[in-house]
Amino acid sequence: MREKVIIAGAGLVGSLLSLFLVKKGYQVVVYERRGDMRKGEGGGGRSINLALSDRGLKALDQVGLKEKILEEVIPMKGRMIHDLQGNQKLQPYGDLGQVINSISRENLNVILLDEAEKLGVEFRFNSKCEEARFDSNEVIMTGPNGEQEIVSGDVIIGADGAFSALRGSFQKSDRFDYAQKYLAHGYKELTIPPVNGDFAMEPNALHIWPRKSYMLIALPNLNKTFTCTLFFPFEGSPSFSQLNSKEDVRSFFAEAFPDAKELITSLEKEYFDNPTSSLITVRCFPWVKNRFLLIGDAAHAIVPFYGQGMIAGFEDCTVLMEAIDKNKGDWDRILPAFQKVRKKDADAIADLALRNFVEMRDKVADKDFIKRKEIEKELHSRFGDQWLPLYSMVTFSHMPYSEALAKGSVQDEIMNDLLTSDCDKIDFDLVLSKYKERTN
Repeated sequence: MREKVIIAGAGLVGSLLSLFLVKKGYQVVVYERRGDMRKGEGGGGRSINLALSDRGLKALDQVGLKEKILEEVIPMKGRMIHDLQGNQKLQPYGDLGQVINSISRENLNVILLDEAEKLGVEFRFNSKCEEARFDSNEVIMTGPNGEQEIVSGDVIIGADGAFSALRGSFQKSDRFDYAQKYLAHGYKELTIPPVNGDFAMEPNALHIWPRKSYMLIALPNLNKTFTCTLFFPFEGSPSFSQLNSKEDVRSFFAEAFPDAKELITSLEKEYFDNPTSSLITVRCFPWVKNRFLLIGDAAHAIVPFYGQGMIAGFEDCTVLMEAIDKNKGDWDRILPAFQKVRKKDADAIADLALRNFVEMRDKVADKDFIKRKEIEKELHSRFGDQWLPLYSMVTFSHMPYSEALAKGSVQDEIMNDLLTSDCDKIDFDLVLSKYKERTN
């Protein structure tokens, strides 16, 4: 009889994980507390556009969906920085041809659900996880009509997001470390519609309006709209708490984002109709208890500023598959091996995502930051992968996040020294030598 895997959560990570497992021959049943999004029943999910990059494409390629997904994306070759006067400047992400891809969260999730169901994964929607029974490999589920069911499996995996119900049972168990931290900023989505049937701005870029303590970003959609996200403090000046009338909103956008204001044609309506949502980082450990596992945001939710939240969850899946192969399907060895490898990388990308928020809102328009990027570009041009900028290590390689963070910290030290010296007289060979010495 095939081993049975129960997954809590039919979001992006749960759906992809079910695909990996069913392809390995496991019987897979996925329980989801919301309705089936394919029938318009999903509700309540986040809708921030996603940035799909190399690590995520690797996972999708391994389940045979890379090419299909790439038909649904818009490639973005860099950050388009908008200043207060409306001037725009493109900062390329990496080498020529390296892009990140804007994709709809919902469209991606639907493709994964359809493919998994086609291969035999069973989905049970409107089924809420209530309690884990760690000693008997069982979970109590509440169905759509309030009926309770005890479900059992050889392995039970929580992929049910940052506010994981399954993790709630972990939190009640002995010696489980848990910490959550909210940003003082929240986010609100707005829309830039097409202009004369076409994109209102350059479509192949991630647009950023950096304003020190806050920022607006915009990602392109296939229907030629842009989804804008305002990342803004909840309290203080300026903040969400201060914008209480249509006039407040109009005045603020006219001052802070004048060119965007002209393009967001339903600004006041969307501002007050759309929810203001919070941003959370979750760290916990252990992720494993007997035959139970937490994965993705349930184990390590992060803020979205490196575009790696979904990507890190997808990479969890590939790392778990490697552990399955290496340990020949022995779950008592697979699960501890997975968390041992993955925990340090999850912590690293959480730190990197928080750091990148400061970079995006504060530094991308700063002269020293721009000078630093020029120096890094020259180092990479001269020495190739011997000097790979941090962003490229995270976004365009499969280097462990923890290794990228460590190398990036060394780069920071070296660049800070350079920027306080005479940047016009750089001995690039000496810079590389210092970098190698500190990273070997």
